[in-house]
Amino acid sequence: MGEKIVYISDIDEDLFGIRTAKAPNVTLDNLPKIMDFCRDNNVKMLIARCPANNFPAIHAMEGEGFLLMDTLVYYSRDLANTPIPSDTTKATIRQIRPGEEDRVKEVAAESFRGYLGHYHADDKLDNSKCDEVYISWAVNSCISRDFADEVFVAELNGKILGFSTLRMNDSAESESVLSFVDPSSRKMGIYRSFLIRRMEWSLSKGARRMLTSTQLINIAVQKAWVRLGFEPIRGYYTFHKWFD
Repeated sequence: MGEKIVYISDIDEDLFGIRTAKAPNVTLDNLPKIMDFCRDNNVKMLIARCPANNFPAIHAMEGEGFLLMDTLVYYSRDLANTPIPSDTTKATIRQIRPGEEDRVKEVAAESFRGYLGHYHADDKLDNSKCDEVYISWAVNSCISRDFADEVFVAELNGKILGFSTLRMNDSAESESVLSFVDPSSRKMGIYRSFLIRRMEWSLSKGARRMLTSTQLINIAVQKAWVRLGFEPIRGYYTFHKWFD
C-alpha cells in the first residue's frame, strides 16, 4: 500500500493536546479530500507538506488559509563512485548502548531549545512543547527501530556529546534522519565525523547514495554537506492549517 494522503498524528495530538493531522504530499487533486478528512475528524491543526515547485497546490493551499512554516531542503551524495574522506576528530563515533537514552535526552534538550523548525515557527504552539517534539523523537529513536535503523553517539572523555540516526529507504538509498551535537561541543568537528560515519555505515549496507535534509535557513549544516560532496536535489514547503 502507498503512503496515506492524510492521517491523524497521535504523537502530536498527545503532545499538544489538540487533534492533529498530517498530509505529507499535498497536490491540487488530493487537497479537497484532505480538507474533508480534517473536517470529518474534527482536526484542529493540519501539518501539510508539498514539493516547492508545485505552485498550483501551493496557491490552492494559500487560498484555504494555510500558512507557510518552513522550507525543507534535501541533499544527496553518491557513495559508490565518490571516496569517503577520513575522519580526524578526537571523538569516538560508536553505536548507542542500552541505558544511554537518558544522556541523549539531556543533550537533545540543550540542542533543540528554540530550534527553528515548523513547530517553533507557529506562534499558536507552546515553545516548550515544540522542544519536546525533538526530544521525544531522539529518545524514541534510541529504544525503537520504528524510528531508526541505526543510532550513533559521539563520545569524548567518557561523555556523550552528540547523537545521530539513520534509516534505509530501500536497498540502494539510506537517509540521515536526526542529528545533534551538544552546543558546548560544537566547532570540534563532531558533526563532520557523524557524516563520515553515516556514509560508511550506508555503504556497508549496500547503499549507493545517502539523503539528508534540513530547514533552508540552517546554513551551517548545508555548508558541511557541500564540503563532503553532497548536492541539493529538491525542496518542500511545510504549511500549517488551523481549523478554528
